[in-house]
Formats: sequence, C-alpha cells, structure tokens
Amino acid sequence: MPVDIRKPLKKLLPHLIKGKEDNLNEADTVQRIIKMFEEVLGFDAMTEITRETQVKDKYVDVAIKLDGATRLLIEAKAAGVILRDRHIEQAQHYAAEGNMPWVILSNSVTWNLYHLSFEEGIEYVRVFSVDLSVDPIDQAAELLGLLHRQAIKKGELEVYWEHHVALSPESIGRALFTEGSLKLIRREIRRREGVLIDEEDLVKAIHGMLSTEAREQIGPPRVRRKPKPRPRPVAGVESSPKPPITPAAAATGTGRKPPELKGPAA
Repeated sequence: MPVDIRKPLKKLLPHLIKGKEDNLNEADTVQRIIKMFEEVLGFDAMTEITRETQVKDKYVDVAIKLDGATRLLIEAKAAGVILRDRHIEQAQHYAAEGNMPWVILSNSVTWNLYHLSFEEGIEYVRVFSVDLSVDPIDQAAELLGLLHRQAIKKGELEVYWEHHVALSPESIGRALFTEGSLKLIRREIRRREGVLIDEEDLVKAIHGMLSTEAREQIGPPRVRRKPKPRPRPVAGVESSPKPPITPAAAATGTGRKPPELKGPAA
C-alpha cells in the first residue's frame, strides 16, 4: 500500500502551483522537483538525489538513487510547459544506456511516470499521469506515493506495474476473446434474450464496443481456442513387447515359437 503523503504534499503544493503561475524556467523548476523528492517522497537530498547525472556519455536532469543504485530518472521541463510523451525521447536514451525501466517527466505540477522496456528497441508505456493543479489531492497522493522512498524500497512500484499490465486492454482482450469466455457470454445472452448468437458476430460486437485506443492495443479480434487434447495411449497396449518371431515359428504360420521336442532319456 502506498505511503500516505497527503500532509507534506498539501504543504508543498501552493509553492508548486505558484511556480506554474509564474512560469518558472527549467532550472528553478528542477529545484522544486528536488524539494518534492526530499520533503514529500522521503529521499535524502545529500546522498540519494543528484542533478546532471552522467549515464555513460549522456546526462539526465535528476536521478534518484537508493542503496547505491539509480532507480528513477527525471526529465524536467519548465513549469509552464505542457508535457508531451515525446519529451521523454532524451530520457529514453539515458534509460537505455543504464538499462533503467522508470522515467518521470515533470514540470513540478504535472507528473508522468513511464515504464520502459528494451527487448525490441526502446518501448515505453505511460503508467500514470498526475496533475496537481486539478486532480483531487487523495488521488494524486495515492499515485505519487508509489514514488516514495519506502514504497520503492519495498518494490511496490513493480507490483503496481504488474497490475497495470494485467488490467491493460491487451491483457483483458486476450482473456475476453477466448473460446471459454465467449461460450459463457453466448450462454448468458441466450438465457436472457432467448437468442443463440453466432460466435463470430459476438466477437465483432464486443470489439466494436471498445475504444479506438483499446482496439489498437488488442489488435484484430481473434478467438483463442484451446488446443485439442491428444488421445492418450491405452495402458498396456504398447507397454508389453511382442515376443520375437523365430524362423521356425514363421514357417508354421502361427507366429509363435514351436515347443521343443525332447528325445528319449539316455
């Protein structure tokens, strides 16, 4: 559960809003972002918050370290700048160089958290966006609390990411467009409406209900069917080896070895 940061956040909030109203430059905005990490999110300004940190041959505005390892990279913009996803392009390269999955884009009032992956190039997902000038304080504090020192140390940010992935349109779409799920929906519609709906018609109807963004993430609707189980071999049929056929047995046509003929006892 995220740390409750409502009290220190309410104390600092007027200064952040004033900075936006005054359209502070980027350098002054960085100072307020550092204040946020120090006074609200619990990091030590002397040992855990660094400015202009070098990652190989590149630099990042602010880096947050914990136990000697960099855990968050922050790309800062001037207080009056409207944040766009493209603003993290430079931070993406910083993150890729250091294999760091978490990047924050902030103008001290708006806070966007991104998760990056590097398996096939650089891909990013905006995990959440908080606007302290309009969002309810409880909602903002709950999300930003995931960035608290204690929360990061306990791995709560990674847990939140796992839930975010599990509840994404792509994940839900994979579960929804399965043979079993569709069968249950068709059965319920037939029970309530008295009509048996064709599976393909149901798939198209569900896909059409989704937003354009969700449909793009899910991709073309496709029913995922369970593979048919392979027939199991009958026990004992192939487990006992057949006796070898001897030339003599083959000659008799019986397929069995003829009994030995014993002569009279000496």
